[in-house]
Amino acid sequence: MIAATLHHSAPLPNLGSEEIGSLAARCLRLEVETYPKPGLVSHIDNGAHRDMNAALLIRSAETLAPFFTDLAAAGAAGAGMDRLRAIGIAAEQAMLTATGGVNTHRGAIFGLGLLAAAAGFRQAYGIRRALGAIIAERWGPAILSGPASLHSHGANAARRYGAGGARAEAAQGLPSVYEIALPALRTGRAAACGEEAARVHACMALIASVEDTNLLHRGGVEGLTFAQAQAATFLREGGVAHTDWQVRAASIHQAFTARNLSPGGCADLLAMALFVDRWETSC
Repeated sequence: MIAATLHHSAPLPNLGSEEIGSLAARCLRLEVETYPKPGLVSHIDNGAHRDMNAALLIRSAETLAPFFTDLAAAGAAGAGMDRLRAIGIAAEQAMLTATGGVNTHRGAIFGLGLLAAAAGFRQAYGIRRALGAIIAERWGPAILSGPASLHSHGANAARRYGAGGARAEAAQGLPSVYEIALPALRTGRAAACGEEAARVHACMALIASVEDTNLLHRGGVEGLTFAQAQAATFLREGGVAHTDWQVRAASIHQAFTARNLSPGGCADLLAMALFVDRWETSC
């Protein structure tokens, strides 16, 4: 089993599919256990969300663990995108049943699910490639050519505003994870404020740079621009290395909440970055 907390320097054993699934679910819980994240649900408050709280998100994460395990096993078996998609659909149905119809983790099922499958593939075949590269090489074309969600808020915003969204991100090998979130995690750790602070720093870096379709859905281009500017200012003024970083981050969180802004795509990317960070620094 995965330990209660994930330390980036701790050795990671040769994981089987069940352990990979447990790690993915644990990264979802770590995302919830991060505060202040602008507009997002945490163990402290519900942010801009009226339909979910930390307990619901944790229940959802626990529900999804066996499906991440199935995705890891499918990756180890060399499965194509059709098989991964079928497991993802079953995971989404289980999530909605567990949450009373609330979409807590649809984006994470997609992104973390692909990472779990890539981890299973890498373990089974001993391929020393980044997980994002494995996703792009093995499933990238099928991700782009496969059926798109017609009704999700993110998909609607992507169509309306021309944003790439989660499918483009995955097909390109998760550049937001590797080029934005992971370097920001390292920067946050260098500030010696602890792992939660590093997660906040990474979340802010993602918000500042990613064209989050959840922000577009809730606030349009104006909302996205406001969100990116707030996060960029936080980082420019020192991020979590600033002596008052918690007060400043909490103020941004309150501003997002007042405007009903929630960067759900960035929350998914943060959980994905935690998974990649734990995996690729130890395997």
